[in-house]
Amino acid sequence: MNLPSIYSHPVVRILFTSLLSLLGGIIFELLHIPLPWLLGPMTLVLIGPRLVRTIQPSWPKQLRDAALIVLGYSVGLSFTTETLYQMGHQLPTMVMATLLLLLLCVLIASIIAKLSGLSFPTVLMGSIPGGLTQMVVLAEETKGIDLTIVTFLQVSRLLMIIFCVPAIVFSPLLGADRPASAASDAVSGISAGWSELDGSILLFAIICTAAALLADKIRFPSAFLLGPMTSTAILHLSGVNSPALPMEVLDAAQYLIGTYVGLLLKPEQIQNKRRVMTLALLSGMTLIAGAFGLSMLLTKLHDMSSATSFLSLAPGGMDQMGLIANEINADISIVTVYQIFRTWFIYFAVPPLLRITFQALEKRQQKGKNV
Repeated sequence: MNLPSIYSHPVVRILFTSLLSLLGGIIFELLHIPLPWLLGPMTLVLIGPRLVRTIQPSWPKQLRDAALIVLGYSVGLSFTTETLYQMGHQLPTMVMATLLLLLLCVLIASIIAKLSGLSFPTVLMGSIPGGLTQMVVLAEETKGIDLTIVTFLQVSRLLMIIFCVPAIVFSPLLGADRPASAASDAVSGISAGWSELDGSILLFAIICTAAALLADKIRFPSAFLLGPMTSTAILHLSGVNSPALPMEVLDAAQYLIGTYVGLLLKPEQIQNKRRVMTLALLSGMTLIAGAFGLSMLLTKLHDMSSATSFLSLAPGGMDQMGLIANEINADISIVTVYQIFRTWFIYFAVPPLLRITFQALEKRQQKGKNV
């Protein structure tokens, strides 16, 4: 077997990709960069193949799907009876805040689409703060969407959230109760150790996998995420013992997803890179500013601190906002409830709405061509 054929062997390509991702995760971990096992693999898989051209990276979609099942289970655990109570108590406000934030996303997407020349459906899917993983998965399932642009816009927003939101919260602007402490103190409150796992985790593994496969068979949107998430939430609310996963397992899931997403990024395919990057930054800043403005309104409607209201509406991830809330003594239950509601609303309501919108736009374009 000659060297070129060795380098092109599927196993060699997967091993090469996994080593790049592992190196990225370790580097980002050592540098204390937020979400190291998501952003690290994503970055090295993006850069590595452009430096080492001998081997083309490869990553099976099945590994991504397995990681989505793990994350779906983890998100499903966040749905508790206390969450339902809080949601019922502040439901009108949560609906209003979520809809206003989504309308702002639509406005931003329409402006960026006109200025950049990109398609509106692609920019809209890249602008909605539904989570990097969820939006990329949904984009893969939607016809006519530019995955590279969606991923780039989502990653840009995520990076801005990771660095800008803590800076705002810990600034005198919102009057945080105390400076940021070690991240490990916050993580310890929401993750579990290996000793806490029991036999029930095997039951959930079987149920979540079956739910994912069933949802995929009936063509449920983001099946490998929403199937496990829904089944876990139902069982958890029913009182079935649901052990939290160790942080290492969640890191491994982010590693698998980050590697997959990194391969989707193809910057060389982006037209007018400078303009798109500038518009992406402006989009993220506008979204953060909009969330901040809505949070000020929230403090007038409910008795909560400015930091709590801002973290409740910040277009970031539930886990990241929860960590920050824990560090500044904000009301973590309120923050979690608002973040969960927006997450679940986007997971379940937005995909069908997007499909209806995109179908209507496609029909309108076809009518315009026929005229």
